[in-house]
Amino acid sequence: MSAPAVSRIETLGDAALVLHFGAGIDPLVNARVLAFADALRAAAWPGIVDLIPAYATLTVCYDPGAWDSDALAARLPVLPVDASPASAPRAPVEIPVCYGGEFAPDMDTVCAHTGLDAAELVRRHHAAQYRVYFIGFVPGFPYLGGLDAALAVPRRATPRREVPPGSVAIGGEQTGIYPLAAPGGWHIIGRTPLRLFDARRADPCLLQAGDRLRFVPVTRAAYLRLRDASAEGRS
Repeated sequence: MSAPAVSRIETLGDAALVLHFGAGIDPLVNARVLAFADALRAAAWPGIVDLIPAYATLTVCYDPGAWDSDALAARLPVLPVDASPASAPRAPVEIPVCYGGEFAPDMDTVCAHTGLDAAELVRRHHAAQYRVYFIGFVPGFPYLGGLDAALAVPRRATPRREVPPGSVAIGGEQTGIYPLAAPGGWHIIGRTPLRLFDARRADPCLLQAGDRLRFVPVTRAAYLRLRDASAEGRS
């Protein structure tokens, strides 16, 4: 048992602390963040009300009536943490995606920026295996690491007011999936029929931080079948 190094702790308002474990988008740093979050959940300290992992930080939300911020900041870095995984990681989650057509309004823009044709862009996008670094922005939105560097493209100069749910998009050096209709400035290259967030499920989020993910291309007809089947399952 050892504690992943907390390099810095910042106060966030009067009811949260931000623990820093490193910098940048790094799977090893992110693994330390998630291991620490798991250990703190398992410890079940009274007065800890929420844990919010990100790429290299963990925000610990607490009840100010139960904790003094200085006391909590002193205790957190010495929390015993098992840095080794408790169990074998589950198999990559497969996300069916229909690339192109009405589901990919920014395909031409991304192709022009990268110099790749649509077929090669799609091949590279689904050939990679991605890591879910954290869930944020809107419920169920996965920030994914592992995008082929050749597919990186700056965000749109003007964000859309509403991106359709299920949209698979690229923003900078990342790719992600919009689980709900929301504003967004990433470039849309496809759409999945899966519901990444459903408040009626026992676990509303399909994906969790630390998961691995693969995109699987499907035809438009297959997309429509899967979408309809998903809708029937909710009725």
